[in-house]
Amino acid sequence: MTNLVVAAVPPRARLRRLAPAMVSTIAMFAMVVVCASLQSDVLTVTGLTLILSATVPLVIAAQAQMILMSVGDIDLGIGNFVGLVTVLTATKLVSSPGIGVLLLVGLVAAYALLGALIHLRQVPSLIATLGTSFVWLGLGLFVLPTPGGSTPEWLATFGSWAPAGFPAPLLPILVVSALVWLIATRGSVGVRVRAFGSNPVALRRAGLSPLAARVVAYGMAGALGVLAGLLLASQTGGGDVSSASSYTLITIAAVILGGGSFRGGTAVPWGVAIGGVTLGLVSVVLSLLDVPSNMQSAVQGAIVLAVLAGRVVVGKVLR
Repeated sequence: MTNLVVAAVPPRARLRRLAPAMVSTIAMFAMVVVCASLQSDVLTVTGLTLILSATVPLVIAAQAQMILMSVGDIDLGIGNFVGLVTVLTATKLVSSPGIGVLLLVGLVAAYALLGALIHLRQVPSLIATLGTSFVWLGLGLFVLPTPGGSTPEWLATFGSWAPAGFPAPLLPILVVSALVWLIATRGSVGVRVRAFGSNPVALRRAGLSPLAARVVAYGMAGALGVLAGLLLASQTGGGDVSSASSYTLITIAAVILGGGSFRGGTAVPWGVAIGGVTLGLVSVVLSLLDVPSNMQSAVQGAIVLAVLAGRVVVGKVLR
């Protein structure tokens, strides 16, 4: 039955749907080629591990952003949320593991509650998530005013894991992206979430709860945000509530680069993963080129605009 559905989709329509991820893939390989031309060791297992490590938590945070954008919302607090998770990981999860786990589960529940409040009170997600971003920031500063702490031994061991013949950062990227893909595009939960983003009226007429769809979406985003924070803490070896502040806008760009939409109803986990890796590699390229730090943000923005322009051009050609 699935084969018949796929066959029924016109080849041009399939190309148009895959075009954004294809453009991002080309950009990603271009970044790798540039890195390799500047530093030949990049194409070794060790080199790929080094350049991909920083992209892992970013890719997972981008998956969280994608879940919320699939229901038509945007999360302006994901950066501070991930930073708060690193703080709790470097403090409570070390001193009192049981309490630390409960706090992390509580953060996921708080995200789900935020989704319920947004839906019931009809508060724009931009305002609600921006407000909660300051809550995450304040809590993080209260628990750990200055960067520090240490990560649990098991998490530090995972962060330093380096298998022979395989870049370790690829494993969490592939596993998490595959799980999100299964849930968002193949599971009934994902279908309801995307249906809510594309046509909430039809979802309601089908006897399904739009409130439940939004709460589930926010709960999934919260769980992915916690995972991103854990992995970021495993790399940095400590906690810092500001360590992921740049994720907020970068995750939105990663979703758009990967084929997502502000209108909702679209979930593209593999495209988002590629978009996240591409944006992460931009910083590596700029560092290898010795671009001054005060210019890197401007250059990074220009590269993102160039990739987006390529997506628009390809989309018009395939229309």
